[in-house]
Amino acid sequence: MAIIIGASVGVVYYTSFYLPESLAKPQVSEEVLNPIKSTIIEMIPGSSSQDQQDNFEPKLINIQLGIDNHVVWNNKDATPHTVTPDDASLTDSYSGPFGSPGVVKPGESYEFTFTEPVNFSYHCSPHPWMTGTLKIGESRI
Repeated sequence: MAIIIGASVGVVYYTSFYLPESLAKPQVSEEVLNPIKSTIIEMIPGSSSQDQQDNFEPKLINIQLGIDNHVVWNNKDATPHTVTPDDASLTDSYSGPFGSPGVVKPGESYEFTFTEPVNFSYHCSPHPWMTGTLKIGESRI
C-alpha cells in the first residue's frame, strides 16, 4: 500500500510541478517581446539573378534587443525566396527555430522576433548567392 501511495505522490508531483516547469518558455522582458520598432529587410527585385550583387537589403544589420529585434523580410521580387540560416540548428529559446517555413512568395513576408544575443548568416536556399548577416546584441540604452 505504501508503494502505491508513494508512486501516486511521485506522479502527481511530476505532472503538476516538474513537467510544466521544464516545458515553460523562458522569461523575456516586455521590451524585448515588443520592441520600439521593427527592422525591415527587403528581397529586392531581380534578387534571383546571380549577376545582381544586391539581394537582401541591407545585407549586414546590427540589431539591439528591445529596440529593433523584430525583423521582417519582405519579398519585393517576382520570384519566391527563403530565409534560411547557414546553421540549421539556429534556435531562439523563446521564439523557436529560425527560418522561413517554406518559400516567401512575391508580396509576402517572414517575421521573427529575436530575444537573445546571436550573430549569424543566412541565405536563400534556391538562390544561395543571396546572403545576409544579422548581429543581435543587448540594448545600449
